Amino acid sequence: MNFTAKVSFVRIAPRKMGLIADEVRGKGINDALTYLQFSPRKRTAGVLKTLLKSAVSNADQKGTVDVDTLFVKQILVGQGPTLKRFRPRAKGSAFRINKKTSHVTVTLAER
Repeated sequence: MNFTAKVSFVRIAPRKMGLIADEVRGKGINDALTYLQFSPRKRTAGVLKTLLKSAVSNADQKGTVDVDTLFVKQILVGQGPTLKRFRPRAKGSAFRINKKTSHVTVTLAER
């Protein structure tokens, strides 16, 4: 049985989010949470850690699964809408700044 959790419009670029998601994909839930706790990318790892805990809570509410046997089956990181901002530059011109967002979906399964 699969258990999912989603988070949308996270103000972290999908490329940065994908780097941490690749490290966690396929690991057991305890190993994944431990990796995220000690990851050097604290902000990105914190979002993924919260998302994994939410997926574990969703699995626990079903009542038919042992939480320790769960593993990260799939993590999908997609690009959300880009916030477009402008920074003033020399001679009255402007420079565009793109602030990217991410959508992340986690799927857990039993081993």
